[in-house]
Amino acid sequence: MMSIRVYNTMSRAKEDLVPRDEGRISMYVCGPTVYNYIHIGNARTFLNFDMVRRYLEFSGYDVTFVQNITDVDDKIIIRANEEGSTAEEVATRYREAFEEDMASLGVKPPDIAPRATEHIAEMVEVIQELLEKGYAYVSYGDVYFDVSSFEGYAKLSGRELDEQQVTVQFSAEVDRKDDPWDFALWKEAKPGEPSWDSPWGPGRPGWHIECSTMSMKYLGPGFDVHGGGLDLVFPHHENEIAQAEAHSESRFVRYWMHSGMLNIDQEKMSKSLGNIKTLREVLADFDADTIRMLMLGTHYRSPLSFSDDSLSEAHASLERVRNCLFNLDDLAGRLCGGDDDAVPGKRDDALVQFLKEADLEFRESMDDDFNSAAALGVLFGAVREINTYVDRVAATEVPSAAAADVLATARRFLEEHCGALGLFQAPASSGAAEGAAGAPDVGGLVDLLERSGVEVTAPGEKTADELVELLLEARQAARAAKDFALADGIRDGLADLGVKVEDVKGGFRWRFER
Repeated sequence: MMSIRVYNTMSRAKEDLVPRDEGRISMYVCGPTVYNYIHIGNARTFLNFDMVRRYLEFSGYDVTFVQNITDVDDKIIIRANEEGSTAEEVATRYREAFEEDMASLGVKPPDIAPRATEHIAEMVEVIQELLEKGYAYVSYGDVYFDVSSFEGYAKLSGRELDEQQVTVQFSAEVDRKDDPWDFALWKEAKPGEPSWDSPWGPGRPGWHIECSTMSMKYLGPGFDVHGGGLDLVFPHHENEIAQAEAHSESRFVRYWMHSGMLNIDQEKMSKSLGNIKTLREVLADFDADTIRMLMLGTHYRSPLSFSDDSLSEAHASLERVRNCLFNLDDLAGRLCGGDDDAVPGKRDDALVQFLKEADLEFRESMDDDFNSAAALGVLFGAVREINTYVDRVAATEVPSAAAADVLATARRFLEEHCGALGLFQAPASSGAAEGAAGAPDVGGLVDLLERSGVEVTAPGEKTADELVELLLEARQAARAAKDFALADGIRDGLADLGVKVEDVKGGFRWRFER
C-alpha cells in the first residue's frame, strides 16, 4: 500500500496518512441541515469527500464512512413555521430529497447516517459529563460550554479570540453567557418548538454537540479523518474539538480536511446576490458526470469557479473519455478471433506498458493530497494512447485475439481509474428533476417512427434500444434507396432525442448521450 499525503488543517501542512487501525480508515463528514434542497456548493463538499473515500478504497483501505443528518435546528423550525407544517415534516421531506440528490450525483451512501433526533439521549449524557468536569455551566435552562476552561481553544482555526469581534445575533442569549465566545450545548425549549426532556428542563441540543457525540459514538476518539466545507472550520469544527476533547480527555481527530468554496460566475454564492443554484436545478441541464468532471478538475481545497461555460467545457472533456470507452466497446465487439499475429506483439506490449506506467502516475497524483486535477491529466493521456491504438487495430483487415486482449486491458484501466474518481457511477437517468440525463423516452421514438413512415407492430411493448435499431434500419434502407431527405430526417430526429449515430465500415453504431 503506497503512502498517501493529506493536508491537515490542524497542522497546516501535508502529512503521511497513518490510520489509527492499520489498513482501515475511519471517516466522518458533516452532513446537511435538512430544511431545503442542497445547493451546488454543498454538493461540491459531498462530492469531494466521495472522491476521497473512493480513492482510499481503490488504494486498498477498508473505509468506514459516517455522515450525519442534522434534523433539529433553528433553520428547520423557521421553515416549518413559514410552511405551517411541523419541524419533523420539514426534516423528513428534505432528508429524503438530499438522499435522492446524492444518488443522482453518484455519491455513495454513507455506511452510517445517524440523525440528530435519534441520539438526544447520548448528547444529554455528554453534556452532563462536561458539566461534571467543569467545562460547562447552566444558565436559565440553557447549557453553555465555557471556552475559557478549555486550553487550546481555536487551535484549528488559529484565531486569536481577543482580537476578534463577536457577532451578536440574539442579545437575550448573550445576556445568559459568561463570555460572548461561549456556545450552546443545550437550548431551553421555546413555545411551539420541538423539545426533549433533560436534567436542565425541556429543550434541544446545540448544533455543535450533535456532530461531536455522533462521531465519537460510531468511530470512537482519535478517529482518522473529519471533513467538511471550509466554512465549518470556525466555529463548528473548533467547537467540536473543544467538546470532544474535554469529554474524552484525548485527541478527537487525527486529520482535518476541508473542501474549498464555490463561486458562481466569479462571485461568491449568496442569497443577497440571488445566485444560489440548487443541485437539482443544475442536474436539470447537465448530467452528474459533467458536474463531477468540472469539480475534479480543481483541487478539492482550492476555490472553484462554477458557470454554464465551465460546465460545457467539462462536458466536452467528459465526452473524450466516453467516446474512448465507446470506441473500445465497439471495436472489441467486432474482434471475434483470427490470427494472433495480425497485430504485432510489440504494439500490444507498448500500450499495456504505457497503462502500467499511467497507473503509477495516477496513484502518485492522488497520493499527493488527492490531486484529482493531475490525475485527470493522466487519464486524458491514457485516452489519447488508447485512441491511437484503436485506430491502428480498426485499420487492419484481420481481427486479432491478441488485440482483443489489449482492448480489454485498456477498458479495465479506464473503468477502474474512472471509478476511483467516481466517474460513471451515477444511474443512467441521473437527474433529480425533470429534464435530467438519460435514454430518450419510448414515446419520442415512437413519434419519430410514425413521422418517418415506419410501421411497427405494438411499438409500446418495445424497449428504447429496439426502437432505435428499427429507426436506424429504416435509415439504412432510405440511404440505399437514395432517399437522403428521409435518412437525414431520421438521423436529426435521433440526435434531438439524445442518440448519437456514427456511420462505420459495414454499417453504423450508436449510443445514448446527453
